[in-house]
Amino acid sequence: MPGLQKQEKVGRARRTLRALPGVARRHDRGAVTAEAAVALPVLVAVALGLVWLVALAVTQVRVVDAARETARALARDEPVATALGLGRRVAPAGAGITVHEEPGAVRVRVVAEVRGPGGVFAFLPGVDVDAEAVTAKEEP
Repeated sequence: MPGLQKQEKVGRARRTLRALPGVARRHDRGAVTAEAAVALPVLVAVALGLVWLVALAVTQVRVVDAARETARALARDEPVATALGLGRRVAPAGAGITVHEEPGAVRVRVVAEVRGPGGVFAFLPGVDVDAEAVTAKEEP
């Protein structure tokens, strides 16, 4: 039982030190608060970055869909205004749609800008997201 005797001695020594006046006691009060104060801004920045990346991915999908929809409508020999209207319904606000008709094919390019998250991250530039769709014209 030497381990038990050693534990008893350590326990008695701790009680003795606590009982002595003037002996500084070590407290960890507030340590969790300090750690949270350091970690919280980092967690907010990471969450904001993830939200911005999701917005970037959603915009990319919408741009691809707008290019395909416009090219498909033009391939069916719909008027350009109608095809652009269909593409604008799918595209993000402010997206630019350009159409190039080639012999037997149609090429559509859609470009949209995704602005940075803003706030503290206002220094980050916007990102241009683009997509191109090419399709053969249908024969009547």
